[in-house]
Amino acid sequence: MGTPTLDNRVRTLQEACTRALERDPDQPALEFEGRWYAWGDLRNIAEQVTALLDESGADPLAPIVFIPRNRPSALAAMIGMLAKGRSIRMVYAFQSPSGITREIMKGQPGAVVGGAQDIEGEVADALRDAGIAAISLRDDDAVAIDGCERTTARTEAGPSAPQVEVLTSGTTGPPKQFAFSYDLIADHMVSTNSIVAAPADPAATTPMFLFFPFGNISGIYATLPVLLHGIRGVLVDRFTLEGWRSYVARYRPAWVGLPAAAVQMILDAEIPAEELSCITTLSPAASAVDVAAQKAFQERYGIAVLPSYGATEFGGPVAMMTPALHAEWGAGKIGSVGRPYAGARLRVVDPQSGAELAPGEEGVLEVWTSRIGEHWIRTSDIAIIDEDGFLFHRGRADGAIVRGGFKLLPETIERALLEHQAVAAVSVVGVPDARLGEVPAAAVQHRPGVPVDVRELELHARERLPATHIPAHWQLVPDLPLTPSMKTDRSAVRRLFVTNDNS
Repeated sequence: MGTPTLDNRVRTLQEACTRALERDPDQPALEFEGRWYAWGDLRNIAEQVTALLDESGADPLAPIVFIPRNRPSALAAMIGMLAKGRSIRMVYAFQSPSGITREIMKGQPGAVVGGAQDIEGEVADALRDAGIAAISLRDDDAVAIDGCERTTARTEAGPSAPQVEVLTSGTTGPPKQFAFSYDLIADHMVSTNSIVAAPADPAATTPMFLFFPFGNISGIYATLPVLLHGIRGVLVDRFTLEGWRSYVARYRPAWVGLPAAAVQMILDAEIPAEELSCITTLSPAASAVDVAAQKAFQERYGIAVLPSYGATEFGGPVAMMTPALHAEWGAGKIGSVGRPYAGARLRVVDPQSGAELAPGEEGVLEVWTSRIGEHWIRTSDIAIIDEDGFLFHRGRADGAIVRGGFKLLPETIERALLEHQAVAAVSVVGVPDARLGEVPAAAVQHRPGVPVDVRELELHARERLPATHIPAHWQLVPDLPLTPSMKTDRSAVRRLFVTNDNS
């Protein structure tokens, strides 16, 4: 059997996924935990998942809740479902069983597909009671969970055209489900991609390091095109510096992607320059890189750091520091995330009047991109666009905490903690962290006479929040500090942690 490759422009996402599954079954696809999975392995799992969905009786138009982890079986399941034109609704895997169950039950899905560790047990019990089919992904196969073979419950009416829903990170407000059409994914993430271009010889191309959780836009944008273009991937469950160094040592890539926080991690680890001598450019994830860290990294390693800016609501990156821009402007624009990318338009406006501001003035960023539609999108980001058209991200207008690239709204964490009977009031703030940029810290005012300790509060939070939202620092206080207008004084709360050395 031959090795189908993609045309320069993918005609449909279904076609691209179908052709990928038709590749030579012996062709290597993914390396995971020291083992290579071939396309035949992925096809077997994809076919099992789609057959089980057909047997479940799930309405072909009803959305399938998908709870993926970075595993070959999950990628195979996703490609198989896309090849069959299923609508997919992503649910974050790194949360408690009760949290996963709540997310599933917000809708009426046709079925649920997820890793065995995430849906067997408590989640499966809830799905049996609700009459929802469930498919468990193992390392090498997919099976229907006992008692969840068929969907008997009423399911919601799906969209007229298939789509993929992912959870936003909060760039334009509180996180929410955001739907991408198959056409948008095919045209703007697979055919035209700032990270991956269709190579002349995929088999001879350096394998890509795949670390983004592909339940969100970064994972889809960075992972799906690699597989559909036939490029080999080195897949990891989550980013670790040790795993990344092993990848670099074995494959000697000229370009690498990293979480933004990893720039400082590399500096702190004092990795020898010769170990990274193969790398010419590094693209951190679409979040801010500390300017001092970027400058120190470039000076120590001679590697161009090329930041970008994007969001789920934009369908990918809308600003980027390209190699050409870096070569022309260099250190003169350090700290910028580049110029508009892929036809996007950017402007900074006054947050009250909405009037566009002059170059160099700080305000709220708005984005226009044809991927999404003919309208301007108001973000929650503070920014400056200089006289040369370079975008500088200055933080969040809504007080969001950016933890290693994950945007967390303090109010989300506070609401969860207020559900505990011992909590009278709570304030969550971001405090500096050398590795992750920022981490959440919680000051908790407890009710008199109701005993509570930090361990109990942390367990309470883990039952209700994703792992990224769990505060890294805690303080129990008799009263929260207040402003003269009797509002919580977040600056004073932040000082509780900074002056106490984050202990």
